[in-house]
Amino acid sequence: MKFPILFMLFACVSGAFGQPDASFYVSTTGNDSSPGTQAAPWRTIQHAADTARAGSTVNVRGGVYEELVSINASGNATDGYITFRSYPGETAVLEAEHFTPSGRSGVLTIQNKSYVRIEGFEIRNFRTAEHRLTPLGINVMGAGSHIELLKNNVHHIEQNFDGRDAPGRGGNGFGIAVYGTDAKTPITGLIIDGNEVHHLKTGSSESLVVNGNVTNFRITHNVVHDNNNIGIDVIGFERTASDPDVDQARDGVVSGNVVYNITSRGNPAYRNDESSDGIYVDGGTRILIEQNVIHDVDFGIELASEHQNRATSYITARNNLIYHCHTAGVSIGGYAPERGRTDHSTVVNNTLYENDASGTGSGEFQMQWNMADNIFANNIVYAGPRCLFTLTKSQIDKDQPPAVIDHNLYYCASGAKASTWAGVSATATGFDKYVQSTENDRHSRFLDPHFVDTAAKNFHLQSDSPAIAAGTTDGVPVGELDLEGSPRIKSGNIDTGCYQRK
Repeated sequence: MKFPILFMLFACVSGAFGQPDASFYVSTTGNDSSPGTQAAPWRTIQHAADTARAGSTVNVRGGVYEELVSINASGNATDGYITFRSYPGETAVLEAEHFTPSGRSGVLTIQNKSYVRIEGFEIRNFRTAEHRLTPLGINVMGAGSHIELLKNNVHHIEQNFDGRDAPGRGGNGFGIAVYGTDAKTPITGLIIDGNEVHHLKTGSSESLVVNGNVTNFRITHNVVHDNNNIGIDVIGFERTASDPDVDQARDGVVSGNVVYNITSRGNPAYRNDESSDGIYVDGGTRILIEQNVIHDVDFGIELASEHQNRATSYITARNNLIYHCHTAGVSIGGYAPERGRTDHSTVVNNTLYENDASGTGSGEFQMQWNMADNIFANNIVYAGPRCLFTLTKSQIDKDQPPAVIDHNLYYCASGAKASTWAGVSATATGFDKYVQSTENDRHSRFLDPHFVDTAAKNFHLQSDSPAIAAGTTDGVPVGELDLEGSPRIKSGNIDTGCYQRK
């Protein structure tokens, strides 16, 4: 008779410490001395994080939990993830209003853990005005694999340091930040999907970022908006990992995101500069940026490197819709001669519409310093009232141009002869003069793309659009699907812009 009793006791304990499909519960009416069942839940998420093991699912009932949480165990490939989730149909809120960051600290922290899933939480109200302190909504650090951040709502994480006397040196704050700090082992197999990250004050930092030794990641279907610095950032060479050979986020996908209302104007770290990006690759490599919608930000997509002799490289930005940005729709190259470079990057089949809305002179497509072996092709570029298409800040060597630019469709309401293509040594006025003087865009045209309804932000093509079948597939990684997921090539032809007409 003793064997069955002992067996039942062992089964109960092992269910709490690692057997797959072990479910536990947390409730604002619970007690951490309870067994964590649905009928007798725990009180705190931290107690669940201290108790759960591989294969566990922690269901957190709706309500407000005033705590900062650290995940203290990993799942594994055999038993599965440790999952922390809002109970289906309810929202668990991690409320940090009454906490002060201690150094760099998150409302929810995952450090050196693997096979962890965080799903469906609202994470909010972590603030500081101290320059030396860094608040984060979700903070992932160190090394690890198979971390999933899914359908969370992160907002009002604020770094409120008034750095007006030292622009560019503001404090730091983050909505979601993944820092691969271990030089020997990366953070890999990362998925950041379906989150909303909004109403942040990030100082000199970013809303959603992967930085350092991070590889094989996916940043997909997130909505990032109403923040005072960069929306989504992929970073290298900031000494996040001690070995420079791996200190570079790489081999990732940034896809299906919507990014809007992002500006550094009014951010104390930047005064009135409009210098934030919707999506920024600063030193990353082998990144695919596709099927994103970006509007009403400072820069739409920027591919650059802020570190001298370091490159953003092998980036493909395709099938994105970028409109009403305050400065350039797309920008490549280091922002100053002594900064880094952009090489082997391709900007293809995007639609750019009336960017440089603040009249900064950056145009639709900006080429800055230190560029080589890039491609700008199959894009629709519809300029605003100033009819400024390109700004090239560095002297161009015709024997080694910064980018191959061709098979694009350009237009502005004032016409081809009024179009402006600004360079260092000379500015070409008129599309024909630009082509003749630069030898760019010899297969491109200057015609109205005939969008369906720009007032309604409908940038699909009408049946008579000159963009139809006007693109090239020769040596250009166009991909299989357009912005909406329709086949990118039809009857052997490809349209210019982000949509393929069905």
